[in-house]
Amino acid sequence: MSKPKQLSGPDFTQGYSFAKLRDGEMLLGHAEGEHVLLVRRGDEVFAVGAACTHYGALLTDGILVDDTVRCPWHHACFSLRTGEALAAPAFKPLPCWQVEREGDNVRLAVRRPAPQPRPAPAQAPDSVVVIGAGAAGAAAVDMLRREGYRGAITMIGAEANPPVDRPNLSKEYLAGSMPEDWLWLMPEAYYRDHDIELITGVAATAIDTSRRQVKLADGRALSYGALLLSTGAEPVRLSIPGADLPHVYYLRSLPDSRAIIAATANTKRAVVIGASFIGLETAASLRARGLEVHVVAPGARPLERILGAEIGDFIRALHEQTHGVIFHLDTKPIAITAEAVTLENGERIPADLVVVGVGVRPAVKLAQQAGLAVDNGVLVDAYLETSVPGIYAAGDIARYLDSRSGERVRIEHWVVAQRQGQTAARNMLGRRERYAAVPFFWSAHYDVTLNYVGHAEHWDHIEIDGSIQDHDCTLRYFADGRVRAVLTIFRDRESLRAAVDMGEVAGYVT
Repeated sequence: MSKPKQLSGPDFTQGYSFAKLRDGEMLLGHAEGEHVLLVRRGDEVFAVGAACTHYGALLTDGILVDDTVRCPWHHACFSLRTGEALAAPAFKPLPCWQVEREGDNVRLAVRRPAPQPRPAPAQAPDSVVVIGAGAAGAAAVDMLRREGYRGAITMIGAEANPPVDRPNLSKEYLAGSMPEDWLWLMPEAYYRDHDIELITGVAATAIDTSRRQVKLADGRALSYGALLLSTGAEPVRLSIPGADLPHVYYLRSLPDSRAIIAATANTKRAVVIGASFIGLETAASLRARGLEVHVVAPGARPLERILGAEIGDFIRALHEQTHGVIFHLDTKPIAITAEAVTLENGERIPADLVVVGVGVRPAVKLAQQAGLAVDNGVLVDAYLETSVPGIYAAGDIARYLDSRSGERVRIEHWVVAQRQGQTAARNMLGRRERYAAVPFFWSAHYDVTLNYVGHAEHWDHIEIDGSIQDHDCTLRYFADGRVRAVLTIFRDRESLRAAVDMGEVAGYVT
């Protein structure tokens, strides 16, 4: 289900029969040397590029919703009318062609220009500062410019590198199957071309809400008209003997991933502490590099608390029986030495490399010091605005009211962070748009990807359709008689439809 390498289907520049186009179906063809998607919606016909601009998935494997097309892999959403990427994780638009119709014949004519920024908003702050150069921050500055904002934008990142595709730090990049050049969220020239000041390697140290200033570690003070906090989360650190040894690593940043990769060159045995998504993806990546891998976790099954016993058993078997990972469950580490990890059950596991993935905590220190309302994250309203007017929060730190469950939630997922960044940006410009995107995440384990939509911190029961063992299934998590979340394995269209059934809409002006 990837972008075709060879052109196939009809050449739409030569025309195609309107009568043969079924309403609501996608037809794959080509034009000007690239694959094109031809779509009929009522009496209208649209033509856009057939490959998602995020990872290149073939959009014919996705679904149509009104005048949008949704990507099967990571749920990016594109306008059929303009090609614009309406919802993350895609930012770059699809190619788009004007379609001409004469009688029964429809033909691609000229290629439409790329979508232009919308007219400048009537109400806008004189400047915007974004603290945090991650998923939410990058999505926010991109959306500000797309929405026609012409004021000064400054994005501050404590890490020395520009924003990266963080999920791949534990997946393909760590496994050695993806070059580092593919990690950047935006090309190097993007920030310069869009007049965005990107400050990297410098931490924000304080927020003065009365003066509307952000203070930096290098002594600078930046004024802001509106402020976005997207400081993300910090790994939970172990507090056992040996946890600070040089061969013990945490995985959150690009330098972390680089350091682990460098360490694998002289490593034979690795211990991963924690059977979280990050921990298990790291285990899979280290196995891809040929290391012997042990996973230590306190629960009876990996991921059981989040996804249930059935998926927990499946994931364990996938790692253990198929790929040789060795699990040590229902136990915890009590000490680490240069040669081994000792567990509370008395086991001693030889290890040259230790990676810790036991969870994260929201990075709320700045918010607390500034007097913002904080409770397991920064509290925000329906528009992602904090308790201090003009300051917004998005991503791992934002704790918002989920309209589907009626509960306050804080969700540590990549696509959620990006879409919150996009919504916060529009609200800084006076759009007053409620954040209502359905949460979505994916987790890759070797050749199996789990897609999860919705949010179920607890459930009454799980309904399973299909076969988990055959990698062809849908699991529905019910609470109080309602579906709260849906997990699929190799049922991409069902995952997309589940999001739509839960109320997912593009929600963006086109």
